[in-house]
Amino acid sequence: MNPSRHLSGRRIDPSPLTGREPLADVIDNAFTSYNAGRLREACELLARKMLGDDVTVGLSLSGALTPAGFGKSCIVPLVEAGFVDWISSTGANLYHDTHHAIGLKLHSGSPHADDVELREEGVVRIYDIMFDYDVLLETDKFYRQVMRQPEFDRKMSTPEFHFRVGRYVDAVERKLGIEGNSLLAAAHRHAVPIFTSSPGDSSIGMNVAELSLEGWGLEVDVNADVNLSAAIVWDAKDRGGRSACWILGGGSPKNFMLQTEPQIQEVLGLSEAGHDYFLQVTDARPDTGGLSGATPGEAVSWGKVDPDMLPDAVVVYCDSTLALPLLTAYALARAERREPKRLYDKLPEMMERLRRAFAEKLAERKAEGTLEV
Repeated sequence: MNPSRHLSGRRIDPSPLTGREPLADVIDNAFTSYNAGRLREACELLARKMLGDDVTVGLSLSGALTPAGFGKSCIVPLVEAGFVDWISSTGANLYHDTHHAIGLKLHSGSPHADDVELREEGVVRIYDIMFDYDVLLETDKFYRQVMRQPEFDRKMSTPEFHFRVGRYVDAVERKLGIEGNSLLAAAHRHAVPIFTSSPGDSSIGMNVAELSLEGWGLEVDVNADVNLSAAIVWDAKDRGGRSACWILGGGSPKNFMLQTEPQIQEVLGLSEAGHDYFLQVTDARPDTGGLSGATPGEAVSWGKVDPDMLPDAVVVYCDSTLALPLLTAYALARAERREPKRLYDKLPEMMERLRRAFAEKLAERKAEGTLEV
């Protein structure tokens, strides 16, 4: 009698922990089942497949990660190792990232503090993170000073906006001698494009809106954002490479990253199968219908994920603040550093390749008489 295929997995027989093991070895040995097992699978998927030289890795960020220092401890090292090629983020993560870069202080505190008392004392709370209200005012002042430079007095995509802001953030870091604090600065140095899918939904967007009342010409080109993000994925796949989505949390940054495939297939009409690798860390359930809980299987139905690659899709039901340091440490321990792809520098070329492919498809549809008017 042939043994069941369900008994083909590795035997559960972990070695006793001693306290002397490297973290990556602990994950390989002791993270056997349940959500620990899914986290081990995510670590293995990331280090063994997603970080291959021919894979373009997109990272989506939601939730308040940068105020807690995860930008400096995790995301900056990932960028510097060449493990992240493009990013979709909330504007809030980029705004709070800037506090650390310009020398402002955030403190650990109690999630049970009296918020009325905090308000009276001018202290702002993000769960158990505390900072003086002046941190917001100083960061707003920094952004308005930067955005009043002539180079910002026009319409631009969010990657261009963040790349230009990143140059100023990097300069402040260097002046203060605190290099490595900021995601924006690291992304600028390594030419990693950063998109914000809802640019008005953050203090950065609020300050852009304030400048518009002054008559300033800075405006976000959302059409460019949609097409540029699709161009990154199309370029990677059309050249014979693969595309990976590493999703922390969910919400708009997740959908913006995943919608690149429907944009390519459904809207532009180009032949594509979907993203190759899907790694999500979320604490949201799928049965509530919320975007943050949507599974890779559901994404297949939209054309967002290649159905043939579902074995290479892992969802870890866990708080991102727990999983991100573990995933980062494992990747840095187990994977070879990659040469940064510097995709920001290549965006014009990628966009031109997408335009040519779309123009050819449009001409075909016109010739066939299938173009809708």
